[in-house]
Amino acid sequence: MKKYLFLNTLFVIIAMSAFGQQQKVVLDKIIAQVGDNIILKSEIDQGVNQYKNAPNAQNLPPDLDCEILQNQIMRKALAIQAQRDSLPFSNDEVEAAFQNRMRYFMSMYGSKEAVEKASGMTIDQMHDNLLPDLREQLLSQKMQQKITQDVTVTPAEVEAYFNQIPKDSLRFYESQFEANQIIIYPTPNQDVVDLIKSQLEGWKKEVETGKANFSNLAKLYSDDPSAKDNGGQFSMNREDDKGKFDPDFMAAAFRLREGQISPVVKSQFGYHIIQMVSRAGNDAIVRHILKIPPVTDVEIKAALSKLDSVRNLLVDKKLSFAAAFSLYNDNKDAKFNAGAIMGGSPYNPITPFTIDEMQDKDLATLLPTMKVGDYSIPQVFTDNNGRKAVRIVYLQSRTKPHRENLSDDYATIQSNALAYKQQMAMNKWLTTHMKDFYIQIDPAYAHCSELQEWMKNSENRVEHYSANSIK
Repeated sequence: MKKYLFLNTLFVIIAMSAFGQQQKVVLDKIIAQVGDNIILKSEIDQGVNQYKNAPNAQNLPPDLDCEILQNQIMRKALAIQAQRDSLPFSNDEVEAAFQNRMRYFMSMYGSKEAVEKASGMTIDQMHDNLLPDLREQLLSQKMQQKITQDVTVTPAEVEAYFNQIPKDSLRFYESQFEANQIIIYPTPNQDVVDLIKSQLEGWKKEVETGKANFSNLAKLYSDDPSAKDNGGQFSMNREDDKGKFDPDFMAAAFRLREGQISPVVKSQFGYHIIQMVSRAGNDAIVRHILKIPPVTDVEIKAALSKLDSVRNLLVDKKLSFAAAFSLYNDNKDAKFNAGAIMGGSPYNPITPFTIDEMQDKDLATLLPTMKVGDYSIPQVFTDNNGRKAVRIVYLQSRTKPHRENLSDDYATIQSNALAYKQQMAMNKWLTTHMKDFYIQIDPAYAHCSELQEWMKNSENRVEHYSANSIK
């Protein structure tokens, strides 16, 4: 049986498919039924298209439609069983899941209005469309957790799992790095700062008097790169996004009424004016114009000299890295992770990381030249917000390239062994219990081997049938 963990990805695919549907009447077809719950051909087709159009789509199974249908049936069966077993569940959990999904969409599209435009539905309509799927998803997850909650692996099982992997299938690991940095931002000339403040105050007055549009000004003048596309607009949540936004920026934003524009606000990124677009409790949609004061070579040299002195203290062991970070680091975003450098993507940061997984290409050149425990010479760089800065890098660890083995990769192998054993527990449960559910499947999917197994095990409880078209 294919991995049941495919279910978790499918849940997101189905929810996003529901999000993206335009409201129009089309002919559809029921291709399966589990209890009183039906599965439509359009749902399977949308799932197939979502997978095929995904940016990293590769090595997809030839019977992808069968796998999606199988997982849809499994999901519905698990949800039904969760209700039979009276697993703890509340509508508040579904509402919270919906709000999280909406925050994700708003962060992706920039505003509530953009989400509604992209989906062709109002938020209330999306609520009605998505809630049944989210409820079924959460119930199914709870049942999965119940089935696998007592599954553990011993060291002997981890070793046995590893030994059954073909040697030519063992993963090859490139060198992985763990590193930290201390960042200092050069102090701009006060005359330049005053000029920027004056510009921002002027634009604030233009918008307030109706002479200009805030979004258009952001597209023309903001130093935030994304403003060219979104007019400086984005959504945020006062509780969930703590640590993601500059605290001074967030505090200033949530003091505003809808439509109001803030005075000039200083953040770690520069200077802003902020407009509150809309607000509902802790959720807000705002626009901002960011101006980053330029710095001269004189100011950059002063920052380099300061960090060079810090590096000397570190090299001479007169100061620990943790203490130096606490005293001198200017990057507020890094205070929660002690300046840890992350690989991966901004949406999926990871550490440790390989050179290919690095977000910062300057660091990709620097790190391979360093030894573990080294402190780099201060270097000038431009951060993700286009701001000139100076940093020193501390290389905390570096692994050697190697083939997967129990000595170097035990934690990863243990996690994979546990997932495999959980999968086996799920497979056993499904093989034993699928006969307990009333299931009908369209003959067009009789070629799906996994479904044939269920039909055979379920005998008369699982039936083929010809479904009618519906509107």
